[in-house]
Amino acid sequence: MSLYHRIAELQGDRPWGAMLDAGTGRNSMRWMLSLKTDRWTAVTGATSMARTTETEIGARRRDVDRLVVGNWLDPTLLAGERYDTVLADYLLGAIEGFAPYWQDQLFARLHDLVAPGGRLYVVGLEPYVPQHPDALDAAGSLVTRIGRLRDACLLLAGDRPYREYPADWTLRQIERAGFRVLHAEQVPIRFGTRFVDGQLDMCGRVLERVADRQLAAALHANVEALRMGAHLQIAEHGGLRTGHDYVIAAEVV
Repeated sequence: MSLYHRIAELQGDRPWGAMLDAGTGRNSMRWMLSLKTDRWTAVTGATSMARTTETEIGARRRDVDRLVVGNWLDPTLLAGERYDTVLADYLLGAIEGFAPYWQDQLFARLHDLVAPGGRLYVVGLEPYVPQHPDALDAAGSLVTRIGRLRDACLLLAGDRPYREYPADWTLRQIERAGFRVLHAEQVPIRFGTRFVDGQLDMCGRVLERVADRQLAAALHANVEALRMGAHLQIAEHGGLRTGHDYVIAAEVV
């Protein structure tokens, strides 16, 4: 069962009304377009993601719908607006690239955007980096090594890796921001080849910007060796079963 399907179950018969996708992408946009909303606003911090999301939207945007490029650090972003449903889909980890060290302020920022009686839905990833790969099973070790290699390549290229936060930290921040938590659950993950290739292909792209070409070549070799090992493990076991996502539903107190 997808995380979006779980959110739809938690929503039940409540209307989606005006909906805000606070950290949009192709997947969340595809899901939001399938819902019976009165209107939607989708926010991204990157113009490249806006272009990708525009491709997903195609001709399905209504006159009342908006795709906005902005940073939640900006107090004028959506100032005074209210939404019946607010989705923060992996936003907590991704915001590190746009507003580093600001994650503890995110839910307070979103609080005033949730209309009375509205809902906030948060999807997050339990951190798997840093963990010591030797302390994990084969699947956990591979996923952790992929995450560490991805982050190392991003840092060497001058980029900032995502920073994920665990569910217990997230729950504390949501409650401190003035929400009442209605539901929280962890969902086991089975990583497949799409995850592996997505993460390792990212390494390949950013390594083109690493000035030390000898180091970049060595890391490329590491990337491909890790890809081969992960693909073999997936073929043998049907995926890399390790870690958890989490889904939280909350309302304004």
